[in-house]
Amino acid sequence: MRVVLDTNVLVRANVRADGPAHKLLDRLQGGAHVLLVSDFILEEVGRVLRYPRLQSRWGMSDDEIREFVADLRENGELVTLENDESIGPTLSDPDDHWIVRMAVKGRADVLCTLDRHLRAAEVREYCKSKGIEILSDVELLDRLRAE
Repeated sequence: MRVVLDTNVLVRANVRADGPAHKLLDRLQGGAHVLLVSDFILEEVGRVLRYPRLQSRWGMSDDEIREFVADLRENGELVTLENDESIGPTLSDPDDHWIVRMAVKGRADVLCTLDRHLRAAEVREYCKSKGIEILSDVELLDRLRAE
């Protein structure tokens, strides 16, 4: 299975976390599945993990954040996106467009997200037309456990 984990899932999967997102990332990296990543999402994960509210929750050092992002890059398949590519539905958050583009270009089977904009009906329909299912971290983890 080829999977895109949205930033909100990857941030919750960090080395200091212990919830479903962390368990999902472990399962994806330790199995026959492909984690799709892009420079955009890796940069966003590094930036978001430095937000004060997330620092107060997990307190990751800059070195830990760099190592986490490097591990994602090393263990994932890099999808290269060009700035002029335009695909998919119009999204209110321009950053979400990068995530959908990555899923399409990377031939993802699943886009895993908790973002309500990405779970909207028009995005689901577009992704479905491309063979991409949109699931939460809990839904995807349950599916992988059932395999």
